[in-house]
Amino acid sequence: MTTRRAILGGLAMVFGGAAAARIGSAKAEPKGNFPYRLTDAQWRKKLNPDAYAVLRHEGTERPGTSRLLDEHRPGTFHCAGCDQAVFSSATKFDSGTGWPSFWSAIKGGTATSTDRTLGMVRVEEHCARCGGHLGHIFDDGPPPTGKRHCINGVALTFKPTKA
Repeated sequence: MTTRRAILGGLAMVFGGAAAARIGSAKAEPKGNFPYRLTDAQWRKKLNPDAYAVLRHEGTERPGTSRLLDEHRPGTFHCAGCDQAVFSSATKFDSGTGWPSFWSAIKGGTATSTDRTLGMVRVEEHCARCGGHLGHIFDDGPPPTGKRHCINGVALTFKPTKA
């Protein structure tokens, strides 16, 4: 039986592969007055090439490649650019799309803007502290929010809760 999520996951793989070409895109730096700021040279030095392309130029990692897909320990996911706490592991779920997914962000950790690329209108989610691109928010997630925060794993780090 084919489910809506399986269809969406398949489409995500197709579009994700095409979007992965954006990893090296020359799209401009995030616009806004963010409290954590570095020069482009400082960002390039701080981040690995894939994280730089995603966080600073709105690239997309290939689906299914994130080391964080199978991260299920209790803890907190942070922005790989500035270490802002953005997602709790308690809100993580397996969306079947190939990207780490959450049904809610940590309050004040992220902000949103409108993304009109790829011929569609989407809600972009970025770090509220440095403006780094994290991913997008969709309306096909689980309760209690019904939201799916579809996030690039290279844009995150994970800090497990200390016992």
